[in-house]
Amino acid sequence: VSEETLKIKQANLTGEVLEASSRGRVNNSTIASRDTEDGSNDESTSNHATVNSSPGKKGMVLPFVPLSITFDDIKYSVDMPQEIKAQGVAESRLELLKGISGSFRPGVLTALMGVSGAGKTTLMDVLAGRKTSGYIEGNITISGYPKKQETFARVSGYCEQNDIHSPNVTVYESLAFSSWLRLPANVDSSTRKMFIDEVMELVELSPLRDALVGLPGVSGLSTEQRKRLTIAVELVANPSIIFMDEPTSGLDARAAAIVMRAIRNTVDTGRTVVCTIHQPSIDIFESFDELFLMKRGGEEIYVGPLGRHSCELIRYFEAIEDVRKIKDGYNPSTWMLEVTSATQEQMTGINFSQVYKNSELYRRNKNLIKELSTPPEGSSDLSFPTQYSQTFLTQCFACLWKQSLSYWRNPPYTAVKYFYTTVIALLFGTMFWGIGKKR
Repeated sequence: VSEETLKIKQANLTGEVLEASSRGRVNNSTIASRDTEDGSNDESTSNHATVNSSPGKKGMVLPFVPLSITFDDIKYSVDMPQEIKAQGVAESRLELLKGISGSFRPGVLTALMGVSGAGKTTLMDVLAGRKTSGYIEGNITISGYPKKQETFARVSGYCEQNDIHSPNVTVYESLAFSSWLRLPANVDSSTRKMFIDEVMELVELSPLRDALVGLPGVSGLSTEQRKRLTIAVELVANPSIIFMDEPTSGLDARAAAIVMRAIRNTVDTGRTVVCTIHQPSIDIFESFDELFLMKRGGEEIYVGPLGRHSCELIRYFEAIEDVRKIKDGYNPSTWMLEVTSATQEQMTGINFSQVYKNSELYRRNKNLIKELSTPPEGSSDLSFPTQYSQTFLTQCFACLWKQSLSYWRNPPYTAVKYFYTTVIALLFGTMFWGIGKKR
């Protein structure tokens, strides 16, 4: 066992990492380790954790249907803001996405990247059905069938960038609440508990089962642990497709590696996982299988595999004339954003979006979209017998259970609420005392 792996084992005492090596989840190579020919890393190589997980975590107590998602010529626009119109702009709409096409497949971890203003979060929100305003054009299919938000919401999960959890419940209770409301009604209590235990093991939260979530930066879970809890809250709904908005933002290299290992374990179950990511380290970046790269203005400029040590990505861009070569040991994600920036486009006169659309890679992707947009033989469209997983009464009871726990574990807050209620009752009672039916 290497020295860095030994450090990871020692970190288990803090409850942040499972005894992963004994479970076959951690190998001897660490997140910071690279072949010597790759040169130095721009991140510190001390005290890092591994990203790679061993395959074989397929069988879980609750089955799910692996689903692919394809989108072809997606356009998204909003009404032109008044401040822009005041500058003399004649158009009535502001186009944020300009004919985006691609596909996300089961068991493939895709990074959605681009500079600020490229539209990566906008694209993910459009695909997830979280855009309730604006104008959406184009075709979105789920395993060959047109996407319907009513059914898509039942088979998908969305991990937001900000981790919002109830502070006065435990990790297990947070997952129990989510699974209670979102799993089908025919899943019995014992099966649901077994599934929660499996999910906690998958994202390495089992040692924190009875820990209170707490307030961020004050008490309870650390930022990295809260990120993993956010992933687990979505996983216990047993989704086939999961969207994650910058899951490693605000984390140091070691914490980001632990979160990425949880994401990798999720992908290894056969689910479709898409992550927006911002300024990843070399090892975090190379833990992804495919890259969906966008430029400012809402256009894609590379959609394809990364390859070992990002060789496919590097080969593609270095083949373009006037694009500078990457230096040994330089971060490929930083390099690609630099050489495809708007400034470089102006200096070199290269339209990277047009270069991509004229490439063989684009034609292969269009053929793949066409193939995945055709329903497999013998398959059927998504359908559910009821609009919601649980009845109205069950939803009310679940919310009452969680809120009761929160009040019970926060006596000062509950006492103040009782005090205010009593004072207001006495105040109004005194104001109207003896009036009766005099009016």
